[in-house]
Amino acid sequence: MRIGELAAVAGVTTRTVRHYHHLGLLPEPDRLANGYRDYGLRHAVALARIRRLTELGLGLAEVRDVLAQDAGRDLAEVLAELDDDLARQEAAIRERRSRLRTLREKGLPAEGPVSPELAELFAGMEAFVDSPMAAKDREVMALIETAAKPEEQERLRAALGSAFGDPGAVERAREAYALLDALADAAPDDPRVDEAVRAVVACMPDGLIPEEGVDHDHGFLRALYADLSPAQAEAIRRALRHAEEGRT
Repeated sequence: MRIGELAAVAGVTTRTVRHYHHLGLLPEPDRLANGYRDYGLRHAVALARIRRLTELGLGLAEVRDVLAQDAGRDLAEVLAELDDDLARQEAAIRERRSRLRTLREKGLPAEGPVSPELAELFAGMEAFVDSPMAAKDREVMALIETAAKPEEQERLRAALGSAFGDPGAVERAREAYALLDALADAAPDDPRVDEAVRAVVACMPDGLIPEEGVDHDHGFLRALYADLSPAQAEAIRRALRHAEEGRT
């Protein structure tokens, strides 16, 4: 992924990415022959984690910016706007404290702070604790939740929340993860890919695929496929296409 694609996936700006590089929070990737940085899935996961952590705290930079931008205006108007801004911050603090309270009571997942809904879903995935593909799934879900718009987050939570709700869902997921894990060192033409595709499709809940379909050439998906073995990437790619075709 290019830096713009990475920033868009995590819901931040390219300037923020460079700032995190400067602070040493986000490691810089190697550059390609053309001089561009080549970001992978690991960078996107790390960037999303940094964003989630910063959203749990509150800085004073906003107040300083307001005072700097509003210099020379009527003081009463500036103070009124500042009061409104502080009210919004108070509401945000209450919401963050509620999230912190929930996280402290239920425990932090390995992926760090996520929404209570996603934390509950992760708790239902404890049956797959030894699966590398299940761990990657959790990281990707946390990344998507961080970057997605509120309405998209709600759609995904509803879809994923039903994934383990019906009888046999856990066993189907266990089988799919086992088949994908077995393809860790396999080529894309491995005959086991067909079986993995069928198992993954059987686990996909209704509503997981967006109405507009999947952009298979998106930088995020390219980074995901690059992070998988060739056989795993082929299985996931074919499963997504199969799910898309099944809706039409």
